[in-house]
Amino acid sequence: MPQPAVPTAPRIGVLVVAYNAENTLAKTLQRIPAEFRERIAEILVMDDASHDATFLAGWRWSQREDAPPTVVMRHTKNLGYGGNQKAGYALAMERGLDIVVMLHGDGQYAPELIAEMVAPIERGEADAVFGSRMMDSGAARRGGMPAYKWLGNRVLTKIENSLLGTSLTEFHSGYRAYRVDALRELLIDRNTDAFDFDTQIIVQLIDAGKRIVEVPIPTYYGDEICYVNGLTYAKDVVKDVLEYRLAMKGFGSCPWVPKAEEYAFKAGDGSSHAEILAMLSGAEPMTVLDLGCSGGLFAEQVRKLGHTVTGVDYIEVPGVRERTDRFLLADLNQGLPSDLDGPFDLVVAGDVVEHLVNPERLLRQVQQVLRPGGELVLSVPNFGHWYSRLRVALGAFDYDRRGILDETHLRFFSRSSLRRMIRNAGYDLLELRSTGSPFVQLAGTGAAAGAASALSRALVGLRPTLFGYQYVARLTPHAQEVITAGQGGGVDELLAAQARR
Repeated sequence: MPQPAVPTAPRIGVLVVAYNAENTLAKTLQRIPAEFRERIAEILVMDDASHDATFLAGWRWSQREDAPPTVVMRHTKNLGYGGNQKAGYALAMERGLDIVVMLHGDGQYAPELIAEMVAPIERGEADAVFGSRMMDSGAARRGGMPAYKWLGNRVLTKIENSLLGTSLTEFHSGYRAYRVDALRELLIDRNTDAFDFDTQIIVQLIDAGKRIVEVPIPTYYGDEICYVNGLTYAKDVVKDVLEYRLAMKGFGSCPWVPKAEEYAFKAGDGSSHAEILAMLSGAEPMTVLDLGCSGGLFAEQVRKLGHTVTGVDYIEVPGVRERTDRFLLADLNQGLPSDLDGPFDLVVAGDVVEHLVNPERLLRQVQQVLRPGGELVLSVPNFGHWYSRLRVALGAFDYDRRGILDETHLRFFSRSSLRRMIRNAGYDLLELRSTGSPFVQLAGTGAAAGAASALSRALVGLRPTLFGYQYVARLTPHAQEVITAGQGGGVDELLAAQARR
């Protein structure tokens, strides 16, 4: 019988970020317990272009007989606190480490507790472990943390917990251990190079659903030089958390947190999807082509109304084949797939054409798969909305994660440019609706949300070009067919086509 595989011990690395630490680096490394040094695969000392002999101090340590294998690297240009960590984590991944513990070369954090930092990851209980100076009441002040730093730490941590829905005791400790495979999943190369790098990586871990465990550590303030500007740091960490929260609502791009591939289904009152579903409600069963179907959440609702749906998109989101009757993988920038089953009674292009290089070309192709009397329903964001107008007027134009200024949009539409595209693509406009603003969702629920929704609808009715967030258009091909009555008949066909309209 084959013998069960013997689990191998994880390769543990210690990343030492060092800047002008000539006098403290060796002392800090020497404090790593002797019994733990045997478990260390490598120590990575990252000298961030120090002005003293930090690099030489690291090299001397590496030559000691009791030192674990040690790599000492010196940047010729100062990368910053965050940039130094990026380089160190990239090296940890390159060298095949499983766990990496970050130490500061100035000895501010206790190397004596490195085993406690690593243990939750080794037990499979955590993806990241943070040393916290705030877990034991009063310990930080007893350890010499100045009152103003203690107060600032507490206030900032409370703000960050409130915005992120977490309950960490401290966001601002630099003593951390990570599972290297968890770091691989984060966009840390896009993080800041400044001191708020540590806050951004916490946000990334939370967004990715990673497990964070805190362990208590002592506070030590010695003769080390602090290079952090407290006010700038406070501003930056609050900005980072607010940027993330706003990005989750669709505002801003927040490039250091990944964007979901699946396009969100807009189920709210007055949304483009809700408007299209209202158009379909009560209609006789139809064959529907859903262009840009994403994960099929909209198609699923259409099927519940009794219609048959074929979905098309350039990526296959898990579950889309279960939510559609048929799914085809195709890049709409290259046109419709050749193996469509059509013709279709209805084609839906919800929030699609603004992502295309040449939307008119696709709309002309759609005419070829529509039944006589069939319709095309499309929705586009209104670039004339007050939000985008204000951003341009203030000189603050930039892209958002979604919405009118979605970073993936290639085209912007006002009401007049939408009508021009419809006409140029060979369609007649049967109906044009304007949706309310999604900003009303910020009002929460209850009476406030109802009042905000009513106000939004009233403003849209008053001036749709300014307050309408999206346009939803019903179209039919212009002069799609010609039927001649005569010897060959044609009257029955004409009456049947009119009945279908």
